[in-house]
Amino acid sequence: MSHIIAVLNQKGGVGKTTTAVNVAAYLAKAGKSVLLIDFDPQGNATSGLGLDKQSQEQTSHEVLFGQITLDKAVQATNVPNLFILPANAGLATAEIGLVHQQDRESRLKQAIVAINYDYVFIDCPPALGLLTINALTAANLLLIPVQVEYYALEGLSQLLSVMQQVRQGLNPNLEILGVLATMYDTRTGLSEQVYDELTKHFGDKMFKTMIPRNVRLAEAPSHGKSIAEYDRWSKGARAYKQLAKEVEKRLYV
Repeated sequence: MSHIIAVLNQKGGVGKTTTAVNVAAYLAKAGKSVLLIDFDPQGNATSGLGLDKQSQEQTSHEVLFGQITLDKAVQATNVPNLFILPANAGLATAEIGLVHQQDRESRLKQAIVAINYDYVFIDCPPALGLLTINALTAANLLLIPVQVEYYALEGLSQLLSVMQQVRQGLNPNLEILGVLATMYDTRTGLSEQVYDELTKHFGDKMFKTMIPRNVRLAEAPSHGKSIAEYDRWSKGARAYKQLAKEVEKRLYV
């Protein structure tokens, strides 16, 4: 059975796609079969793994509306064992298109029902609309990246409320895998204060690994590479490698 992990925070710029791409890459490098579903119309996970998102014709949009099966749209990446269902701006119309669809909240779940990967990561859009509801209905685990800044907790209550509604009505198996502190800056006391505040709220759901601010992490997507390929000795690479191990440990204790 696949571990299906939605990577979600409705706030943009918190390291959501960076986390989805790099945890997926490190698990693939460890020998696991991994599928990354780009479910964000920005298509950053697609371009971040070296694909030209503009030229993609078989994407998560076509899979969502049953125009093509998942296996026909999935592509190999330059990381062995890591595959991607690409996305581009065409997915932006999906919210409107889904409104009149039967089973509109579970279209993604139906599309991936027969998959056979060790891990599936869904890179969600920074919003709480129908695309995100589809991701939460399809997933069994939720990974929440949170930037350690003054307003870090703002909006999380809304996200958790939506998760609870999905659990009650659509997917009772959905659980929080963990909350991840991103863009941690050891030079400021604020990062430590915010991390402590997050820990008070989420307890042992907080990952011990913290993702630092790191220039190499920011550069890697523009080269179409995960941080494991771009600069495996950087602080960012070491952090994501450690996080991948922590994810596995939580799932296989």
